[in-house]
Amino acid sequence: MHCLLFMAKKKIIIINGPNLNLLGKREPHLYGSQDFESYFNDLIESYPDLDLYYYQSNIEGELIDMLQEVGFSYEGIILNAGGYTHTSVALADAVAAIDAPVIEVHITNPYAREEVRRKSLLSQYAIALIAGFGLQGYRYALEYFDR
Repeated sequence: MHCLLFMAKKKIIIINGPNLNLLGKREPHLYGSQDFESYFNDLIESYPDLDLYYYQSNIEGELIDMLQEVGFSYEGIILNAGGYTHTSVALADAVAAIDAPVIEVHITNPYAREEVRRKSLLSQYAIALIAGFGLQGYRYALEYFDR
């Protein structure tokens, strides 16, 4: 008798906040020239053992809704909350309320930018913070979940 063990893929979602829909167009000297959708397709090819999803919204409440929707059933969340990182107590509360581990990612290094960007309301609830590596930061976060 043969026994087959089925291992479900880990469900990981990347959630991007405001203005990240403009990647590839917005300030390429800071954010690079690649759009996120093409980068995400590269990630899907690079991580076949993960079940990857992507969500982006410019609206704070929609980001909170998505965190609540996946935060109890996914194995990991990679969150780049954009400008809401520094201003949204409600988004921080949503991260604190869910079970899924959250890795906070920033394309640029917020500590090398304007003073207002140097405080994250989310970091205290995230398991890690990756910043300043460009889009590569998302790949570093996926490495953690792909172990």
